[in-house]
This record gives sequence, C-alpha cells and structure tokens, in this order.
Amino acid sequence: MWHQVILTLRPRSRGFHLITDELLAALPELRRCRVGLLHLWLRHTSASLTINENADAAVRRDFERFFNQLVPQGMGGYEHDYEGPDDLPAHFKASLLGCQLSVPVTEGKLALGTWQGIYLGEHRDQGGPRQVVATLHGMAS
Repeated sequence: MWHQVILTLRPRSRGFHLITDELLAALPELRRCRVGLLHLWLRHTSASLTINENADAAVRRDFERFFNQLVPQGMGGYEHDYEGPDDLPAHFKASLLGCQLSVPVTEGKLALGTWQGIYLGEHRDQGGPRQVVATLHGMAS
C-alpha cells in the first residue's frame, strides 16, 4: 500500500510544538497499515521536524531557549536578512534539525516510544501555515 497526502498545519508561534495528534487525525489510512513506514517531509526552510519528549511541555520550552542561544537572533554580519532578523537564524536552526522524519508503523499505529512525540520547530516569528508531505508505505492489514 502506498498513500501520500500534503497536510497543511495551522500557523503556530515561534517555538517547538507537539504535532503528533494533528498528523494522526489527518492520516486515517494509517490505521489500515499492519507494518510500514511513514515518511514526513516539511516543505519549508525556516521550520523543522524532530522527535522528542511528548509529556512535559518544559522540554519544548527548553529546546527553544537552547536553539536561541545556539543561533542568536540579531547577530551582525549576515548577508541574508531580507525578511527580518529572524530569517537567517531560522534557516540555520532548520538545517541543524532537518526537515524530514521516517517513523515505523506497527499494527496501525506509529511505533513511537512511550515518551516520544513529533515536534514542529517553528523558527520564524511569523511562520504561517506549514505544509508536510506525508507518505505512507507498508502492508495493509
């Protein structure tokens, strides 16, 4: 079985956001997959996807603080600042974290660990809606 859909995530503020439930709601076909892979591709250069802690929101806030310290906004000397001071730092953060994930599917569910969830890293002050290409490949039940 192959299934592909382009999902539009609602706009979010800058930071790290748990999007697992939003993705699952948009992919009812996942429930029919006995074994397979879900590949997620974010179609943007100033946001990212990653997997981490799904229970404590403090982890997502700490992620934001850490990446803001690692790649501070407002540093001089960058050439690419056409869209504002958050533009190039957003590209750096997106490159560090990446724009794609592959998650195993087992018995109609993502095979995430107990404390794992999928994050959208929104690295722009005003990022807007984000598109994810979700490609499911596997054996139907």
